[in-house]
Amino acid sequence: MITQLIEYNDGDTVLEGYAAYEESAIQKPLVLVGHDWSGRGEFACKAAERVAGLGYVGFALDMYGKGIVGGASDAERNAALMGPFAADRALLRRRVRAALVAGRNIPQVKATQVAAMGYCFGGMCALELARSGADILGVVSIHGIFTPGDVANGEIRARVLCLHGHDDPMVPPEQVLALQREMTEAGVDWQVHSYGGTMHAFTHPLANDPGFGAVYSATAERRAYQSLENFLTEIFARGT
Repeated sequence: MITQLIEYNDGDTVLEGYAAYEESAIQKPLVLVGHDWSGRGEFACKAAERVAGLGYVGFALDMYGKGIVGGASDAERNAALMGPFAADRALLRRRVRAALVAGRNIPQVKATQVAAMGYCFGGMCALELARSGADILGVVSIHGIFTPGDVANGEIRARVLCLHGHDDPMVPPEQVLALQREMTEAGVDWQVHSYGGTMHAFTHPLANDPGFGAVYSATAERRAYQSLENFLTEIFARGT
């Protein structure tokens, strides 16, 4: 497997993504990987490598800026990093679209076959990329944030898959229903998989804070990654 750091820009902000792919003479579909609220750290990079192992180019994008990260246990700093993007969805969409351009420019990428996935805050980023009308095949939110902002949506072209813990206190059932209505009214091919007895951050092995509502679940993780793999296989086969 080949991995590399790739610098790109959103205006004056220098960003640094992490690309992973298996060596091949054939261009591969691209999967953007959005990080959680702590920034593009090891977890996001390992997710990009997981995607590469499925036969795609994984590109862990950077929302905050080169070298800017929080920490798994530093909720105050993480909230401060994520807050401006949650409040300003136009900024969020511009930043994630910069990653889309950078990812499509990777020589090993087949630029017409692109999907985006993300964890927690990264799930919000993936959904906002779809809401922006981006010309991509699909997006996947993994224990992501569903609430939309107040910026107008474009035509949602992507298929949508949301992998959600039913007991996630950050996304209560009424927000799940609201997303389903939103996607239905927009004519989207959507799926929501809700895992019973499962909280936020269920794919992160270090999540163990029931009071905060974030707890790892090996069962939900296994089911989610199987659904992710099936979804990517389906959308890239249709997009050939």
